This record gives sequence, C-alpha cells and structure tokens, in this order.
Amino acid sequence: MPPTPRKRLWAVLPAALALTLAACGGTGTGAGAGAGDTPASGAAPADLTKALDTPVTLTFWTWVPNLDKTVALFEQRYPNVKVNVVNAGQSADEYTKLQTAMKAGTGGPDVAQVEFFALPQFALAKQLVKLDDYGVASLRPKYTASAWSQVNFAGGVYGFPQDTGPMVMFYRKDILDRLGLQPPKTWQNFADAAEKIHADDPRNFISSIDPGDAGGVDSLLWQAGSRPFQTVTPTQASVNLKDAGAAAWSALWSDLLRRKLVDPVPGWTNEWWQGMGSGRYAMWITGAWAPGSMSTTIPKTAGKWRVAPMPQWKAGDQVTAENGGSADVVLTTSKNKTAAVAFAQWLNSDPVAVKSLSDNGLFPATTGLLADPAFLDAPNSLFGDQRPNKIFAESSARVGTGWQYLPFQVYANSVFKDTAGQPISTGSDLAAGLTAWQRRIVEYGEQQGFQVTSG
Repeated sequence: MPPTPRKRLWAVLPAALALTLAACGGTGTGAGAGAGDTPASGAAPADLTKALDTPVTLTFWTWVPNLDKTVALFEQRYPNVKVNVVNAGQSADEYTKLQTAMKAGTGGPDVAQVEFFALPQFALAKQLVKLDDYGVASLRPKYTASAWSQVNFAGGVYGFPQDTGPMVMFYRKDILDRLGLQPPKTWQNFADAAEKIHADDPRNFISSIDPGDAGGVDSLLWQAGSRPFQTVTPTQASVNLKDAGAAAWSALWSDLLRRKLVDPVPGWTNEWWQGMGSGRYAMWITGAWAPGSMSTTIPKTAGKWRVAPMPQWKAGDQVTAENGGSADVVLTTSKNKTAAVAFAQWLNSDPVAVKSLSDNGLFPATTGLLADPAFLDAPNSLFGDQRPNKIFAESSARVGTGWQYLPFQVYANSVFKDTAGQPISTGSDLAAGLTAWQRRIVEYGEQQGFQVTSG
C-alpha cells in the first residue's frame, strides 16, 4: 500500500501477538446499539442518513498515509460528523492495540482498517458489527467478487472492502530484450527464463522469494489451485497444505531454489530494493498495489519496467490470485455504530471517495472504478507509458474462487518463517516445510478449542 511497504502488511506476526481465541468466544459487547445509537437490527438506509446529519465524533484507525485527505471530503459533505484519523500502526501493532482496547471496553476506534486475513479472527471473537443488519447486502455489486468474499465470514458481512491486490508480473523489459526473452506465459516458461537469466550472470535472478512472507506464499498457492484453509463452521476448520495445488507449487519452487535460480531473501530491505534497482531481479510477481512503492523507491528505473499477467500452470489459463487487501470494520465497542457504518460505507463505496483512495495509491475493490475508461487508460511512466490498469483490472476479474482464511490465520502466519520458511532459506524440500507448517497450525487450532481436520 504505497508508499508504506505493503509487504509489512502481510508480515510475519510474532506468536505472542496472535489473538487468543476460544471457539466462539470473545470479549466484544455484541452488535447491538451503543448509548444513544440506532438499534442495529433492522436498521434502514434512512437511519444511516439520519446518523450523518447528527453531530457526532468518530475515531478511525488506519495506516494508509494521507487518508485524512479523503476523510476531509467526507467532512465537507457531512459537516455534522467529525472523524479523527489515527495511525495506530500496521498489522500486528494495530491488532494488538485493538485487542487491548476491546478487552478494556474503552480507548478503541469506531472504525478500523483490518487486513482480509485477520478479519475472520476478529469476527469470530464477536468484536465486529455484523453489517447485514444495516442492509449492506445491496452493495455487493459495487465490489469485485474476490473482495466481497473476503468480508463474508460465518454467514455474515463484517467489513467494507477498501483495497485489493490482484497479482500480476512486473518485469524488466530491458533485461528480457537483451537476452531475447519474452514475458513467461507459463510457469515452465518462467523456469526456462530463470535458467537463462542466471546463466548470463550468476549474480542475477529472475526473482526472489521471501522466507518470512506467509502472505506471498499464500497467494502463489492460491493461484496454483490450492485451497489449504477452510472454515467449515465457527468452531470447525480444516487445513490441507498437501493438496494438488500445494504439491505443484512446492515441486516447482523446490527445483528453482535447488538450482539457485531464485533468490531466497527477505523483501523490502535496502539490499532487496537495491537489487530491484540494479537488475539483480528481472521480475516481481506481486499485487497491483506495487507501482507506487516502485516509483518512490527505485525512480531511476522508470521506463524499464512493464506489466504482464502472472505465469499460468496450464497454457491458455487465465487464473490469478490476490496478494494483500483490507477492509474497514466497525467495532462492537463503538458508541456510535450507525454513524460509523455510514462513514465506512461512504468511504468505500462513494465514487468520490473511491477515486480519492485510488489517487492515494490503493488499488480499488470497486467494480465501478475498475470499469472507468479514465482509470483503465491512464498511462504510467514507470512502465514506459504502458496502460497497466487494464492488466490489473483484468487480473482482478480472474482471481480464483473459493479461497478462505482460518479464524486463527494471524497465528498461522506467525509461524510460517519457522516452518515453511526454513526450506525456502536452505533450498530444501518445500513440501516438508508445508507439512511442518500444517502441523503447527493444527496443533494451535486444537489448543484454542477448534475442531481441526487436516489433509
């Protein structure tokens, strides 16, 4: 989420910060109304409008830089509502503070930005307002299918999608042209190109893979057809990191690592960015949010990059996945739930607001902007004036369906580096690493009172 390093938003979270859950437990106060608030059950659109015409002050926790500019547009339109924007930290930092505030029953926000992978955990703990009671189901056509699916959990809608990260392939056109290579259309093409790039200069690689980035590997598994995490009921989950998609991914990347054709290093470090700038890495397969960070961090490479769809497992397929993404949620401890819902709805569905968020570097979750010719046809000098938004939008429409996160995904991500990440670092069997990761995830879920089945 430019210019903030997006990788941190999917960073490994220390196990001590994992949100402790007993199945179906929670410390929230429920989705009922706060003092002086309109009851949630059966709230109508008129109630939301009335709430925005009533003097109230809301607190909004978000890590997005300059989001106060979008909030200012809201306050101009609804002058009776004051919104205090607070940067409470990213990912683990914010979630830990949220947990503390929820347990204390005070000091928390009315609205908070939460990543898709963490949303089920807060929802299960009954700490998020169930938005169905406010008629938000009618907004479904406004959002991409993949974004909408990520705010649905246990039969309810618990957030407004704010941004997404459909995966694409950023590549150095100058490097591929010099070596007579085309952007790889399949993963076999990718492996072949990796061999030629490394043979040309052993110091260079087609790409890197971060041993600590659970979210990045999740996305690659997703695109490979793996569906390792399933929430069957609020008390039952399944983990299968041995399915066909996971096996295909682990076989390919184990081979690439064994032959030292990809670089197993942490991303987003100074050294990694230097490699991106120098041509050490010819490609970066990641979410559509990346261009802002690239333009800011390696501006001297402008014009050398291009965008293409990510490689496919089968020639002719057009399947991608999400990498990143977040929603704005309303906390059950809010004393002004209806106004908070109305604000979050405007922020993530009003065309003026959505355009402002996009201008601030967030890749849109809304179908309206993704179909806007002005958005699609915007040239980008980083990519030699290519129109990358067209490719981003096409990728957003081709995200594989059926992906879910666990109701304890925060913990699952926290132990990735010490399990699946180890063979990435050493170039050994990734399937064994996935098995170790699965074992730790299942053990934790059972300890927390969940019924967990494993493949």
